[in-house]
Amino acid sequence: MATNSLGDKWFEAFVYALLAAVTVVVLYPLVFVLSASISNPENVLNGEMWLWPKDLSFVGYQKVLENQDLLRSYLNTIIYTAAGTSINLVMTIMAAYPLSQRSFYGRNVITAMLVFTMFFSGGLIPSYMLVKQLGMLNSMWGLIIPGAVSVWNIIIMRTFFQSSIPGEILEAASIDGCSDWKTLWRIVMPLSMPIMAVMVLFYAVGHWNAYFNAMIYLTDRSLYPLQLLLREILVQGEMEHMVNVGDSSHAKTIMDQEAVKYAVVVVANLPILLLYPFLQKYFVKGIMIGALKG
Repeated sequence: MATNSLGDKWFEAFVYALLAAVTVVVLYPLVFVLSASISNPENVLNGEMWLWPKDLSFVGYQKVLENQDLLRSYLNTIIYTAAGTSINLVMTIMAAYPLSQRSFYGRNVITAMLVFTMFFSGGLIPSYMLVKQLGMLNSMWGLIIPGAVSVWNIIIMRTFFQSSIPGEILEAASIDGCSDWKTLWRIVMPLSMPIMAVMVLFYAVGHWNAYFNAMIYLTDRSLYPLQLLLREILVQGEMEHMVNVGDSSHAKTIMDQEAVKYAVVVVANLPILLLYPFLQKYFVKGIMIGALKG
């Protein structure tokens, strides 16, 4: 067995030290937000809480559960994420599968046209005008349809189909009388669970964290997603803190907003954090295989 040289050992120690530092940098904000959400808001504002919870208090979560706007926006985000991810997955599969077939005439031209849209787009104003003319302003579809498909994800899934689905299996299915629809449903999709898990994770995280399109296309607060309402809470809290600094009559309000702010951040990120462990075993395999060949 080959032994590592002194230089290799130093390099390995440096890598471990670097990874430990990155881990601390990544984990500290997460631990801080979680601890702040269950600490006394006054201790958080005064800087007395820097890592572990101090003077346990669940007032932030209590106010989140009492706030109907937050609960409604949470439900809206779940609906947008579920509906949007379903549409995204269907559209991506329907585009990637034919582009992966060598017998599909014009697939290179279509792929080039799709890639062109990755580098050049109409911009914000034409997009807004299009959504308005289609009657999707102030509706759920204004947040889902404009981003119904991602060209980058189409390319990843197309590459997965080309490199991971043996052509012999598709030929055998065709000889046995399978149509393209039946081949896609019964053969290709069951063999593509890793890349489908990757797509679900990519699209779901994108929908869950999206707020910019909602800020542009929505004016009805009952349709706001959670991230947009969270942005309002953060901005409003900062403004009131700057305007009313030193005013004792607003101290309680500011502390309540501080508690709600951290509690909402935890609640907003919890579903995604819980989703990832179930998709982790597919995630690395799918993304690596999908990136092997262009």
